[in-house]
Amino acid sequence: MNNPTPPHGAIRKRLLAAAAAIALTGAAGFAVVSNTVPVLADPVYVKTPQAMPSFADVVDQVSPAVVSVLVKSRVEPTAADGSQFFFSGPGFDNLPDDSPLKRLFKQFQDQQKHRHHDDDHGGKLRPTAQGSGFFISEDGYLVTNDHVVKGGGAFSVRMDDGTEYDAKLIGTDPRTDLAVLKVDGKGKKFTYVQWADDSKVRVGDWVVAVGNPFGLGGTVTAGIVSARGRDIGAGPYDDFIQIDAAVNHGNSGGPAFDMNGEVVGINTAIFSPSGGNVGIAFAIPASTAKGVVQDLIKDGQVDRGWLGVQIQPVTKDIADSLGLSDQKGALVAEPQGDSPAKAAGIKAGDVITAVDGKTVDSPKELARLIGGMNPGKSVAIKVWRDGSDQTFNVKLGDMPAPDKMVSADKSNQQDNNTADTLDKFGLTVTPSDDGKGLVVTDVDPNSDAADRGIRAGDVIVAVNSKDVNSVSDVDQAASEAAKAGRKAVLVRIMRDDNSRFVALPVAKG
Repeated sequence: MNNPTPPHGAIRKRLLAAAAAIALTGAAGFAVVSNTVPVLADPVYVKTPQAMPSFADVVDQVSPAVVSVLVKSRVEPTAADGSQFFFSGPGFDNLPDDSPLKRLFKQFQDQQKHRHHDDDHGGKLRPTAQGSGFFISEDGYLVTNDHVVKGGGAFSVRMDDGTEYDAKLIGTDPRTDLAVLKVDGKGKKFTYVQWADDSKVRVGDWVVAVGNPFGLGGTVTAGIVSARGRDIGAGPYDDFIQIDAAVNHGNSGGPAFDMNGEVVGINTAIFSPSGGNVGIAFAIPASTAKGVVQDLIKDGQVDRGWLGVQIQPVTKDIADSLGLSDQKGALVAEPQGDSPAKAAGIKAGDVITAVDGKTVDSPKELARLIGGMNPGKSVAIKVWRDGSDQTFNVKLGDMPAPDKMVSADKSNQQDNNTADTLDKFGLTVTPSDDGKGLVVTDVDPNSDAADRGIRAGDVIVAVNSKDVNSVSDVDQAASEAAKAGRKAVLVRIMRDDNSRFVALPVAKG
């Protein structure tokens, strides 16, 4: 049975007793709470020393200098025109000559040919590509990407106010993916921008990208510099600035500005599994673009120094096999025929460590150093050979066209002579037909040679810079390396007329 509700007097007595207890507690030295709500901790609040920067002032100044680049190409007529496949073929030829239907078909074809021949190359100029660009002079020179204008037959640019101008292609440089166009403004002075000193750009600095994504034109995005010196496999001079500003198709050729409105880089590529922005974009540094653009404006092309060597990185194993303390430099796999390097005495197996006193840490750095020099310039090439430094004076040549740089592919066709084994390396070899080198006929799949990519058909031509024509030559070179305290031997192999080096350990019996 529930207790009956106490009378009002009893409730009043209980409240007074509780108040007295609280008062006694306060007298004992504890906090006394009276007529208050519970006290809570302050919420988190970070007071920044200054407001976040606005990009509006930068955008106001630079936007007139950024343009949308519109490209037209000649497109040949196709069956979709309803002209070629429908009105041609053996069926129509078999019609009688006096057939009205055949005369109709012939008349239509003649009209089509006459219309198509009105164009220079039998095709009509149609819009095929678009990108971005920016003025670098008040008289109308502007920069964009080579891949934006490649294959174009006519070009125009659209300003941020909607005005369009025809543009002329001045020159392109596929190796750095840069191009220069010229707009004739008939006396108009264009707003233009200048290059930043990108050596002072730090990871974390703000950047603003302006361009023409998806043909929208005049689009501004912002982000930070995410990384520097990125190599994305685009070419021999890869040295990209990575940014996380939103960059999409159509932004190519557009500028990435710093907070001073100067061009830090030219947006060129994105990494994207989906094809859209995921926050990883790559820009050509201003320091690279500046010199290339100057050459294109002056000569319509870029003249680069040429050393003429096939090179590869120095791995730890290769460094050990050569007695190098650091895995730096560029290993010469093969000097090319009639090249300045070969004429000066540089040979396969040399490691280029410096050019005119500037240290070479990697093949990419060597390519940039040589490519930045003028043809005809004499340079001091420092190499590591046979355990010591040597210096060669080389007069640089003219960089050949890209299609002249690659050797023709040829298959190694060898007869199966008596095979010998190099057990310590997991290889079976046979002398080559010309007596120079050993042809690999079999590779143990569990061997170090297999791990390092050697395969049947490769020709071993040298070990530790000494020509080999027999198994005993290889064994002798391996023994000499072991006695010298080397952990590996440097094996030079030929494959499809291309030379490369592989370091094979000698510590294993």
